[in-house]
Amino acid sequence: MQVTFDLPDDFVAQLHPLEDKLPQILELGLRELNASSQSEFSGVAEVLEFLASLPTPEGIIALRPSTTLQAQISALLKKNHTVGLTPTEEQLWQGYQYLEHIVRMPKARAFVKLKEVQGK
Repeated sequence: MQVTFDLPDDFVAQLHPLEDKLPQILELGLRELNASSQSEFSGVAEVLEFLASLPTPEGIIALRPSTTLQAQISALLKKNHTVGLTPTEEQLWQGYQYLEHIVRMPKARAFVKLKEVQGK
């Protein structure tokens, strides 16, 4: 399949050295766009990318929400305590709770690994 785009010259200049990687760039860009456009998955891509990098047990234990994600969580908590959440916000909150659960599992394993190493 061939696709033709009209792009600004300065953008084309940036892409020219990466011409052989354009399919990969487009695929990664689409994945990121799809993940970020789905509010119930907000923050998940970031965490999964970190875990996919195979961090050390210390790195896993040190994992904390980004400033942006923490601000979103804090805003939902505050709204829940004051006026309550809309159904959409409640769904988003449930997603954040699930994300926290996902992070707790590798953190627990990391603590066990560190304890085993220290015990040897």
